[in-house]
Order: sequence, then structure tokens, then C-alpha cells
Amino acid sequence: MPPGKLHLVPLGGLGEFGMNCMAIRWGDDIIVIDAGLMFPEAELLGVDIVVPDISYLLENRQRVRGIVLTHGHEDHIGALPWVLSELNVPVFGTEFTLAYVEDKLDEHGLLDNADLREIRPGERFKIGPFTVQPIHVTHSLVDCVSLAIHTPLGVVIHTGDFKVDPTPTDNRLFDLHAFAEYGKEGVLALLQDSTNVERRGYTPSERAVRRKFDEVFARAERRLFISCFSSSIHRIKLAVELAAEHGRKVAFVGRSMNNSSEIAEDLGYLEIPDGLLVHPGEVKNFAPEKVCVLISGTQGEPMSALSRAAVNNHKHATIEKGDTVVLSSRIIPGNEKAIYRMIDHLFRREAHVIYEDGSSPPIHVSGHASQEELKLIINLVKPKYFIPIHGEYRQLKLHAELAGSMHGSVGNVMLIESGDVLEFDELGARKAGRVNVGRICIDSGSRADVVEDLVIKDRRHLSEDGFVLPIIAINKLTGRVEISPEIVTRGFSAGENGFMEEVRQVVVQTLSQSSEEERADYGVIKEKIRADLKRYISKQTQKRPLIMPVILEI
Repeated sequence: MPPGKLHLVPLGGLGEFGMNCMAIRWGDDIIVIDAGLMFPEAELLGVDIVVPDISYLLENRQRVRGIVLTHGHEDHIGALPWVLSELNVPVFGTEFTLAYVEDKLDEHGLLDNADLREIRPGERFKIGPFTVQPIHVTHSLVDCVSLAIHTPLGVVIHTGDFKVDPTPTDNRLFDLHAFAEYGKEGVLALLQDSTNVERRGYTPSERAVRRKFDEVFARAERRLFISCFSSSIHRIKLAVELAAEHGRKVAFVGRSMNNSSEIAEDLGYLEIPDGLLVHPGEVKNFAPEKVCVLISGTQGEPMSALSRAAVNNHKHATIEKGDTVVLSSRIIPGNEKAIYRMIDHLFRREAHVIYEDGSSPPIHVSGHASQEELKLIINLVKPKYFIPIHGEYRQLKLHAELAGSMHGSVGNVMLIESGDVLEFDELGARKAGRVNVGRICIDSGSRADVVEDLVIKDRRHLSEDGFVLPIIAINKLTGRVEISPEIVTRGFSAGENGFMEEVRQVVVQTLSQSSEEERADYGVIKEKIRADLKRYISKQTQKRPLIMPVILEI
């Protein structure tokens, strides 16, 4: 083995859902695998997306040789506009993944300067000291790959997101042979997707959905609305095929659904027979039993097409009594409230709503490997070191235990989280410190709209306790308070009637006890008023509103 150290540095995705991003470093060369976002939890008020803190990459910007993508889901490519605006390096991905990336970069005005390089399963390419071989895998999206990264110390396999689907709808089989070959040659480390580690058995094939879809098409008496992730090309293809069989016209409603279907059709993943597709505005011209609408918004996003249609607020998609609405996707943790609220609205419209309820045949199947598939890949690869990736801490821990129980197939199990540096050399592997990681909150996906933690703290503060605005008019020349202070409140419950008068008296008292010099220094007098009011309101009400004194010069 050559002397030197190999570092694996997860910058996101280990200990959380989303923000998948992994740096691999040998000496003065770094490659990055994926650059994903995550959607915010409810407490991140007003934040649109969350991306990983890439300060480690920025500190080493001269060493970063490129970003390699496993597939085109948002939790793997969504942070690219943010990363490339800071660090313009080559981006490697399969044809379909790069089509998604182009769309995204174009939206952010970054496409002209981007260096996008297409890769193909089975064809090796070099980046610095690394030779990378993409391996074709099956997932809920098309054109997905695992990556076998040849480093000076040995091969590191990063599975990306995958499931072992023996009957994929596009007939492009999971390349088990490549994993087996690497297992024979010897693999230094296997980094494996932990998303479904809590599920026993095997994840059903994408074809398992066909039976339920067949049933739905046969039974639907009026319009049929189908909502799935816009990236679920397999599912869109199935819906289009069945619509043609059952004599229904197809309309795509929602920007992401339109974009995805266009890309899939251009690249040959989706074939739409002539005359089948109609513009959403033409849907009303056809008999209800002759229409199938593919609509985006399966997670109940507030401004999505399905959410708007559910409250009768979409110009083309109108859901009426007796229509059938199919939600063919899983509920992403954290979205439950929004989704069930939308389902409630659909029930109010007296639509038949079909959503994931554990029934058989399923209306949705996962794109991630369950326990038996995870074991299958571990058995084929027989890695010296095993590292669970992509999941919350309990999933990483359970995955580590699963691998640890497979004596003979796994050498050592290393459990690491985002920010940990895993160091390999000729003596073995160990945790070697941490790098700075975290999350960057973005309001509208543009670089200018980064939301600081302080802003989120203030938003939370306002949402819970409101604010109090004492307005004081001070004579510029004499320093005297000309009229009684006015107290304006928003989102703050004033309690009994006399309370606001008492608040006013606290301000009057603070002013009267301050010297002319203090009253002339607006910074000082504002701070004094704020401190006295905060103490008084907190003592009287146990609330802590945001207090912002305003001085008017007259």
C-alpha cells in the first residue's frame, strides 16, 4: 500500500434525512459525491430549503476536483446551485441526472458557466488520483448508479440510493455481477444506503404497483387524478400506458410534472402515443370517464397543483363529486399534517381518495432496499470496512448492527455522523477528528437569501409571543417627551384592560428617571426602555414578546 491517508468526510446525510453530501480526500485531491438539500421542519419558519454547510470544501477549494452524482433526486442534487455558485467545479452524472441538473442550473442562471460531464454505467473515468466506475442500480428514479471509487488504498463503493429490483419496468437490470466482481477483487469500504433498514424482507418490485393501478383504472367512473413524485418516471410511464389501454386522454398538470415528463420523453424513457396527450385547458372538453390527469403535489405542498385543486383554486384541475384521486407516493416524515389536510379537502369535494394504507396490492412501493437486499449486497461485496450512510441516527445504528451480525462478510463496522473524519491508512481505519458541518437555511433558493439562525430565532420568538412597539416622541431641541408614549402590539395578548396603561406608565417612569443626556442618546434610551419593559412584562405575564422602542424626533 502506498504511504498516505484517505479521508471520508460526510458533510450531510448521516444523522438526518436529505442533504446527502460526502467528500473523499487523498492528499491534495478531493472529490464530492452528491450535493443534496433537505426540506425544512415546521420550526424553521419561512425557510424554503436547507443545504449543507460546505465550509470544509471552501477552505480546500484548490483541492476540489469535481462532484459526482449518483442520481437526480432533490436530496442528492438540490444543493448544486448553492455549491456551484461558491465552487465552480466539473459535475459528473448520467444522462438523465444531468438533464435534471441542467433544468435546475438554468433556473438559477448558472447553466452557461457549468461544466457538466456525462458518465455511463460500466465506463470508468479519472478524477485526479481517483478512478471511478459507475454501476447501474435500480431505484424509484431512472438512470441511477452506485460508484466504485478506486483510491490508492483500495476500492470504496458508495451505493447511492438503491433497491434490488429483479423486474424493473425499463428492463435495465441491477448490475449484481459488478458488485460480485468487486467482492472477489477485494473492497476497502462499503458505504450503504440506510433508509429502509427498519423494514424486513425485500422491497417489492416497481411492477407490483401495476395490479393496483389496473384495478383503479377499471373502477374509476369519472375523472382520474394521479399524483406521484414528478421524478417517478416508472410510475408516470405506467399511468400513461394504462390510460391508453383504457381509452383515457392524459394531461400533465404542475410545473415539475411537465418538466419531468418532457425530459423523460426526450431521453426515450417515456413514449406517449400520438393524440393521447391533451393540454390541461382542454380537459373540460372531454367526458369525465375519458380523462386521466397526472398532477404534482403529492406531499401537500401549499402552492402545488393538487393542493390548489383540493380547495377548488386551480384554473385547469377541477375535482368534482365522484372523481378518483390517487396518491402514489410515501408520506415523507414531517409532511403528515399537510398531506392529511389536503386529503380532508379532497373528501369534502366528495372524491374517492386512494392513498398508502398498507393494503395489497400496494399503490406505492419504496425505492430503497430492505434488510434482505442490504444483506445481499454486503454478502457480494465482503468489505473490509462497512459504513452506513443516508439516514437518521437510529437507522445508521440499526444498519451497523445488521452488518455487524454478518460474520464472515464484514471486517469492521464504522458508525460515523456528518462532520466526522474517517481516516484510512496502511494500518487501518479510525475517526480522526471533525470538520465544521451544519445547515444553511435558504428562503427562496437564491444565494442572496440565506437565513441566519438569529432570523429564525426572531421569527420563532414573534410567532410565539408577538411584539410590543413603544412609540415615544422626543423634542430634538429640549430632549423633553412631548406627548404620552403610545404602545402598539401585534400577536401579544394584553391581558386585563388596565395592563396597557401600566405598560405605558413603565415607559413614562423610565423616561422621567433618565437624564437629559440619556434621553438625547437614542441608543441608550431605547435600550433602557426595552430592558425595563422586558422585566415588567415577563414578571406580569410570563411572556417574552419582542420589544422594539421607536423614537420620533419632533
